[in-house]
Amino acid sequence: MKRNEITRLLPGVFQRTLHENGPLVALMDVMEALHAPSEAMLAELPSLFHPLRAPERFVPFLAHWVDLGVPVTTGLGRMRELVAAAVELSRWRGTARGLLLFLRTATGREDFVIEEQVPGPNGRPRPFHLRVRAPAELAAHRPMVEAIIEREKPAYVTYELHFGQPTPGAS
Repeated sequence: MKRNEITRLLPGVFQRTLHENGPLVALMDVMEALHAPSEAMLAELPSLFHPLRAPERFVPFLAHWVDLGVPVTTGLGRMRELVAAAVELSRWRGTARGLLLFLRTATGREDFVIEEQVPGPNGRPRPFHLRVRAPAELAAHRPMVEAIIEREKPAYVTYELHFGQPTPGAS
């Protein structure tokens, strides 16, 4: 708060005793200086909650706050993108679309494929089973990809994960 704003909050008797060289003016200047750090922090508050501008140490808190826990990603930039996409991820959680969106956002790769009609040994589609095809370059990140799949798929769904070229025509 500025000195004139503080002055307006004072009782009338104090306001009448304010003189430019008086002790009360010096006290108002001290109060203004004491408020300055808090006001500077409050002015920056919106940037704390913006995932792309928040300080690095605050991003995991934001991820936890939007129910991502501390997501496994390929870096801080990807975690920021996940937090920014949290509403859409929450909307599609537990679906193939949501899993695909999470995988793409967490890794920055667009070439994931999820097959929902996976044939079993008898040639008929296996119920409640997915086949996830991931880019070969992410094979080194297998634990991360598996953790994402485990987190985003429904509990009753089984899956198999393959790294390599996606099957043409699958989505």
